[in-house]
Amino acid sequence: MINPFFKRKGPFKIDKLLDLSMVANKDNLKKYNVTDIKDLVNAKINEITFYHSKKYEYLALKTKASFCITTDKLSKILPNNCTKIIVDNVLTSTAMITKTFYPNSVTDDFDFSVQEISKTSYKKNVKFGRNVLVGKNVKLGKKCLIGHNTIIESNVSIGDNCSIGSNVIIRNTIIKNGVNVLDGCVIGKKGFGFFPKKEKNFRYPHIGIVVINDNVEIGCGSTIDRGSMSNTVIGKNTYLDNQIHIAHNNIIGENCIIAGQVGFAGSSTTGNNVAIGGQAGISGHLKIGNNVKIAGGSGVIKNILANSRVMGYPAKDLKIFIKDNK
Repeated sequence: MINPFFKRKGPFKIDKLLDLSMVANKDNLKKYNVTDIKDLVNAKINEITFYHSKKYEYLALKTKASFCITTDKLSKILPNNCTKIIVDNVLTSTAMITKTFYPNSVTDDFDFSVQEISKTSYKKNVKFGRNVLVGKNVKLGKKCLIGHNTIIESNVSIGDNCSIGSNVIIRNTIIKNGVNVLDGCVIGKKGFGFFPKKEKNFRYPHIGIVVINDNVEIGCGSTIDRGSMSNTVIGKNTYLDNQIHIAHNNIIGENCIIAGQVGFAGSSTTGNNVAIGGQAGISGHLKIGNNVKIAGGSGVIKNILANSRVMGYPAKDLKIFIKDNK
């Protein structure tokens, strides 16, 4: 389940797709239909993917995509049944093709479809405060609470026994059962993905969603961005303190405890039973193993093995940090 909330255009003939996306068709590809764009893991036959960094070699070797946007150097890693589309800038070309398939995924204007909940059938299932607005394609479970001035925008599913605080905005999100979202959170908006240009920056489409599993708590003022090509996922029974930011494509495991003002850059994976102290920072595209403890104020800039205890900037083994700072 990658993009259940965004309407896809196509399929496109590969030459038409590249032409519409302003991507050079260097090999004069013509014959084949392309039905969708997905990441290396989820792409299937007749779909297109992208491969831009050698660190994803183990995924590129196994991709089932029929087409892959890549560089000449990286193309040698891809399987023979995957047609390589060689470009100068993989991420820019991928963004253009994604925008062709999903033109409505670039902007995040406010939802014109919302209505006051008191004028909808949702009022029968939930208790709600004043000035609560609900958009289209929304599902609300039983015995839920929704606070004052909260907006449940289009494309949201909320399970049973959930509590959504006041002044919360949610869109493009699936929330399971028993979840508490405290006041002032923003969940499911597009992530901070763009390519800098002198005249006008180019926005990267975000076609993923946010998935929040059972019994999660999200503290006041926290923000969770939806995924760009894959989903942003919070594992069950994980507790987030106040003012935490989770960027696009992060996967956070089960039973984690994350203290206030921790920030996650995009596309990192955090294991189960991880504890992170306040104001720590997690860089992008990293893997943090199970049972890791990260001290407050640390800066994590490389992978951390399971069962490690780290501290400092850059974060290092706790014993080494203490020895170095006697």
